[in-house]
Amino acid sequence: MNIEISGLSKIYPNGHAALRDVNLEIGSGMFGLLGPNGAGKSSFMRILVTGQKATSGTVLINGMDINKHRQKIRPLIGYLPQDFTYFSKLKTWEFLDYAAKLSTSLKKKERSLKVDELLDQVGLLDVRERMANKLSGGMKRRLGIAQALIGDPKLLVIDEPTTGLDPEERIRFRNILSHLSQKDVAIILSTHIVGDISSTCQNMAMLNKGEVAFKGSPEGMIDQVRGHVWQVTLDNDEFNAIKTKYSVVSTIPMEGKWEAQLIATEKPHPKAKHANPNLEHAYVYFMENELGVSLV
Repeated sequence: MNIEISGLSKIYPNGHAALRDVNLEIGSGMFGLLGPNGAGKSSFMRILVTGQKATSGTVLINGMDINKHRQKIRPLIGYLPQDFTYFSKLKTWEFLDYAAKLSTSLKKKERSLKVDELLDQVGLLDVRERMANKLSGGMKRRLGIAQALIGDPKLLVIDEPTTGLDPEERIRFRNILSHLSQKDVAIILSTHIVGDISSTCQNMAMLNKGEVAFKGSPEGMIDQVRGHVWQVTLDNDEFNAIKTKYSVVSTIPMEGKWEAQLIATEKPHPKAKHANPNLEHAYVYFMENELGVSLV
């Protein structure tokens, strides 16, 4: 699977430019799309899944132009939107069977086998008879990924998959995606949760105000913040003073003191020591120092 995006722009009738000259190449495996709310991620994904048309630019999916070959491209795509909805009066297996009727030409017996295969894959086989509206939040997201997979897509587009999930469900969901990425499938994971990308994606892009601010590997982005992440233990007065000047990424209270990790281009305090960076550190550093967005 290969996706080539060239000069992609989207301007809405009110003049808002959601995307500006986006150029990306995406292959098989997990690809992370990171950015703050309003960065243009949702517009980008709606164009990829043929939900709306770009104002300008081209998108080629396996060499096919998305504007000229929409009917051929659509069967290749599975989509899990952030606001995934289901039919509350259907059982879990019935909803997935209905999705299979819409997106495949499988006969009844083949659909039944496919439905149970996918329910087992996402860990829902034991609740196949439960009404869809009685599933937990994490189970509903897993049902969403099952419906996205029902047509054996080559491109899977997933919008904010772990928002609102507890840590156990978030890990479960990431593991499902990691397993899928071993196949010849391109998985585009759009999120503002940095941990979703650092845990699963080999390549990524960061959008800001509709433009590509970074593209490469998560490790490549982390390299840019090396030497600028600091750890220091401070009393209350020191902490209150330092947090007005620098971006504090994490804090741990310690009997009247604070153990803090922060981003600074120079040593922020005499007691500060370098800390190992991660993608969250890199994101904060990039937003402030490359894009000029203050997070203090």
